[in-house]
Amino acid sequence: MRLGVVVSGKGSNLRNLVERNFEVVAVATNRPSCGGAAFARERDIPLGELSVKGFASEAKRDEAMRDFFMAHGVELVIDAGYDRIHTRPFLEAFRGRIVNVHPSLLPEFSGSMNAVEQALQSGVEVTGATVHLVTEDLDAGPILAQERVPVLKGDTVETLRGRIHQSEHRILPAAIRLLEARLAQSPAVGQ
Repeated sequence: MRLGVVVSGKGSNLRNLVERNFEVVAVATNRPSCGGAAFARERDIPLGELSVKGFASEAKRDEAMRDFFMAHGVELVIDAGYDRIHTRPFLEAFRGRIVNVHPSLLPEFSGSMNAVEQALQSGVEVTGATVHLVTEDLDAGPILAQERVPVLKGDTVETLRGRIHQSEHRILPAAIRLLEARLAQSPAVGQ
């Protein structure tokens, strides 16, 4: 399937998908100076720079992102370190075809961009990574894949985040393939 990837950070999941030969046809970002945007430019992947400051509202920004992805024939959207919540225009256009990577074992530490920090502060012995479908309910869509990551004595946010990223790099491609197979069997899934 033709992927559209949405990024706000370093872009390690985007890089992982490209290096694994997924067909990434467009990248959108709300942070044009982020590493993911730089990677898209470096690889000549069409890039939509969609900072909310350039739009009257988040919904208008999401309409522009929807139109950008549709113009590039995107079939499946991957939120890979995206730090915003999609609004209705975007969710409706890609219903059942938006995947998010979250750095915890959902439902634990949901609804936050600080899940790694929360895991360390809570004292849990295990956290992990989750890939799930995006729905109107934040971090509550159907789970496609999860992987446990131990919290080690002496872990810092950086060391734990690094191991969680390694986990994300394993489970995101598998979750995409799973969803592609489901959609191929029943194209109306989620619509």
